[in-house]
Amino acid sequence: MMATILVIDDEPLVCTLLQIVLTRHGHEVRMAYNGREGIESFRRNRPRFTFLDLYLPDMTGIEVLRQIRRIDPEGAVLILTAARSQEMEQQARELGVTDYLIKGLPVDALVGAVRQATLQPIESAGAAPSEKFSLLLVDDDPAIRLWLAEALTQRGHRVRAAQDGPTALALAAAEPPHLIVLDMHMPGMNGVEVLRRLRAQNYAGVTMMLTGSQDDLLLKEALGHGTIDIVSKAADPERIVLAIEARLIFTKR
Repeated sequence: MMATILVIDDEPLVCTLLQIVLTRHGHEVRMAYNGREGIESFRRNRPRFTFLDLYLPDMTGIEVLRQIRRIDPEGAVLILTAARSQEMEQQARELGVTDYLIKGLPVDALVGAVRQATLQPIESAGAAPSEKFSLLLVDDDPAIRLWLAEALTQRGHRVRAAQDGPTALALAAAEPPHLIVLDMHMPGMNGVEVLRRLRAQNYAGVTMMLTGSQDDLLLKEALGHGTIDIVSKAADPERIVLAIEARLIFTKR
């Protein structure tokens, strides 16, 4: 059964990821990027379920929740936040939130939270099952390979890693992954050269670039070889993982 779900969060990647996942399960998803928009959308649409970030640019999630409770004292609201605060969690629970979750959970856990909150099966009759994907991480920094591999493995994906271009090319030729995440700057063979050789060996999957510095020439070359996304290593780790997850959801087997 389709439900209207409202996502109130100032991070576009979070909104987009939830919209993709929940829409694929047959639900109508509306998004608001600040508290005032969220309150107005809640009043207008009366969603069956609301994801609410605690930290918004114009007001706190607690303030939004108080306004929501004036409109609907029983509406199902799930707090989704990047930073846990005992005081805010206590306030949220006193206002009757359905659940209080930290960002970074696998999308399946969020879908499960919606299922429990709505007390209805979240899968519609024609919905596709949750897909898992194979990834190849290519980066000469072992720390980046480790935390990305751990985060994506926890989300149920199959992850392989390579420390350089030649190793990546060999792994991709042996078993082409759905998505390759490439470091742009690596010794010996940079990410753009790896990408060029992947295309030459007919790799048809999706690629993303990670970069630690702005190099307009390399960026232009990467885009010319079909790179879909370019993500800065300076971004918050959770944001990088969310970007990869969002791209995976668009990827077709």
